[in-house]
Amino acid sequence: MATVPERPLVMKFGGTSVGSPTAMAQAVDIVRGEAPRWPGVVVVTSALAGTTDALLRAARAAAQGDAAAVRQARQQLEEAHWAVAQALVPASDRAEVWAGVQKHLETLENLGRAMTVLGEATPRGLDAVAALGERMSVLLLTAALRAQGVDAEALDATEVLVTDANFGAAHPDLDASRQRVHRRLAPRLRPGRVVVVPGFIAATPDGIVTTLGRGGSDYSAALLAALLPAAEVWIWTDVDGVMSADPRLVPQAHTIPVLSYREVAELAYFGAKVLHPKTIRPVVEADIPLRVRNTFHPRGPSTLIVREREVTPGQIKAITLIRDLSMVIVEGRGMLGVPGVAARTFAAVAGTGTSVLLISQASSEQSICFIVPGRTQGKVVSALEEAFAAEIARRDIDRVRALEGVVIVTLVGEGMRHTPGIAGRVFGALGAQGINVIAIAQGASEVAISLVVSEADARRALHALHPLTEN
Repeated sequence: MATVPERPLVMKFGGTSVGSPTAMAQAVDIVRGEAPRWPGVVVVTSALAGTTDALLRAARAAAQGDAAAVRQARQQLEEAHWAVAQALVPASDRAEVWAGVQKHLETLENLGRAMTVLGEATPRGLDAVAALGERMSVLLLTAALRAQGVDAEALDATEVLVTDANFGAAHPDLDASRQRVHRRLAPRLRPGRVVVVPGFIAATPDGIVTTLGRGGSDYSAALLAALLPAAEVWIWTDVDGVMSADPRLVPQAHTIPVLSYREVAELAYFGAKVLHPKTIRPVVEADIPLRVRNTFHPRGPSTLIVREREVTPGQIKAITLIRDLSMVIVEGRGMLGVPGVAARTFAAVAGTGTSVLLISQASSEQSICFIVPGRTQGKVVSALEEAFAAEIARRDIDRVRALEGVVIVTLVGEGMRHTPGIAGRVFGALGAQGINVIAIAQGASEVAISLVVSEADARRALHALHPLTEN
């Protein structure tokens, strides 16, 4: 007989994993199969696929005076949620569950009317609207679990996760949240028991609804796991774990069996879509393994993410791609040996609210180049021209320019650390295909190496480099 783990399991289901009657039924089967094996299971659920986008679109349209947008969104959401309720919730329970869904949709209409009258959608108001999707999903999933004989109950995340009032991307108060988790969540857990919690949402100490940012359901699951603490976290999505490359671009991409937290953090930062970047920190600090699995292929390959893994020297695990970027270049012979140029450059960029994804500077100090999202290129260049107007006038800086249509290709792998010849293999693979590297950057950790190439060369670069990953 299998040994029952001492700690509970936390499972998170993404929007596509609960987004249709078939998908949610599969999620229910997974939970029902695991519940008897653990001393309690916490299920964190996202909103049904597309729901959060529909809610926020309607709220913003209402603020612009389009009152009909909220009514249309309500009808759309009613249809999607009713399809799930009709398929998975028994008739005896359906009226009560549906009344709960309707209550949240009525809240949507009330908030929408307020936004139309005020002519604005505040961050606090948008969080209140965005939270409705997860709250409706929890009602349906809990009822569907009970219908299959699972001892399940719902617990609103606002009762256990405490944050500041940074609406739209709230920061958790770990001490306050830990106290509430131990008081309100942990006592509900016992063998075979499932507590269903909405992801993405939390509350201020005064109970005002906040959200953790888009993709924040992963973060919710990791926070709850760290605060309990849990034995493991399972992220259920619609792919077979973390892939060695985007399978839509590289058909030969394969599932990576084991990754370290450091590798996943690099992958998340450089464009991998499986995990929310903030997910990593809570489970790293609590040393809790995290597994990424496919809801629609539960017995298929998956990825286990651990603090440290055995490393093969020279091993590259994955390749990522970020598109729609521009490279901004500040250049001039007068920059040579002048202190403070980099500081002033990035202070000006920060003033525009733009995130810099990669930085490269030659030892000659005659130019600095960095990568920003393409849509921010214009305001970044303007800010730099203003900041260095005097230097440009006296030709210490020749010009500030932008190169459009570039991408960042990043290779990730712990095996690259302290291993000679990695760059040679990378440049050799690209050179054999006639692909020019515009810029290169590698952090001191040596876990990732990033290359900037033309958008036109992006797909060829991925295909040239993917054979370097392990099979």
